[in-house]
Amino acid sequence: MRKIVFDIETSNTFQQTGSADPAALNLSVICVHDSETDEYTTYLQEELSQLWPLIEKADMLIGYNSDHFDIPLLNKYYPGDLTRIKSLDLLKEIKNSLGRRIKLDSVAESTLGKKKIGHGLEAITWWKNGEIEKVKKYCQEDVKITKEIYEYALKNNMVKYKDLSEDREIKLDTSEWEKPEDKGSMTHTLPF
Repeated sequence: MRKIVFDIETSNTFQQTGSADPAALNLSVICVHDSETDEYTTYLQEELSQLWPLIEKADMLIGYNSDHFDIPLLNKYYPGDLTRIKSLDLLKEIKNSLGRRIKLDSVAESTLGKKKIGHGLEAITWWKNGEIEKVKKYCQEDVKITKEIYEYALKNNMVKYKDLSEDREIKLDTSEWEKPEDKGSMTHTLPF
């Protein structure tokens, strides 16, 4: 199964757009990890045409808050419909089990023993300041963390999070995660 773990950074905020719709935002950077090549690749908005062939080969897209945020935003740029690809949103899985949303940083700290190197609003500031490489590095680090949390959950059927100062477990049913899913034919950008 070819899995693409991904994360998106934006160049603006919801407050700036006056909308709560992720598609109202503008993509600055997307980073992906391809399970087939074990490589991390980063794309700017103007390079998205290079990303589509890779996405179209994916059996599953994996992200954190990706169903609610990343996929709707990325779909604004994609000529087809990315919801036709199987998606695993770790935040959605956590919320379904725990009953509430938990920040990626809290899950990473307790599950992996590491923290994120920044946050999304910092990435927007870096972008506006022309610090593109810093945004790319931050985005790639989030993809690495998301990938490691996914792998941990798959192996252990749970992740951990910080509740005040205590680590707590969130049980996850991962039995269906890597089962193929047929969502019908997809609209591709490539000629087949």
